[in-house]
Amino acid sequence: MRRLEQLFVRLNAAVVIACLTGMVLVVGANVALRFSTNHSLSWSDEVARYLMIWMTFLGAGLALRQGGHVAITNLHDVMSTRTQRILRAAIVAILLFFFAYMVQVGWDYMQRAQYQMSPALRLSFRYVYAAMPVGFILLIVHLLIIAKSFIMAGHYHHANCETESMPGAANG
Repeated sequence: MRRLEQLFVRLNAAVVIACLTGMVLVVGANVALRFSTNHSLSWSDEVARYLMIWMTFLGAGLALRQGGHVAITNLHDVMSTRTQRILRAAIVAILLFFFAYMVQVGWDYMQRAQYQMSPALRLSFRYVYAAMPVGFILLIVHLLIIAKSFIMAGHYHHANCETESMPGAANG
């Protein structure tokens, strides 16, 4: 199971890195062309924007695993260990519900936008809006993988078996 988790995390990270690399290449090429030929690529801004959207949604689950999202821990820090666990379990349940709801909302947006085309690429907005349900599905998977250790101890085991407190998260 650990190997499957490692593969999942590495694959997710590789796709996020590929999105970032694509953004850098497209924007860099556009700047170089504008500087050298005084002309720019008409589609570069769109590609960079859409890659950033995908990178954000695909990377949210990785940030969740690392405790990279904002957390306010004042109340949590003054609670007993048992109460902290109950609070963390409630947080996981609320997050799962919210993520599932956002999958549905993203799917609806994607369906509504399927006939709209982007101005430069003439790409269906369905592919842009697909980032939302895909990203929230990945958030659900990441959360389910780390939920038990987060609830029990406020930390989780990295895919490479290291235990680490989650910065900015409830580390009880």
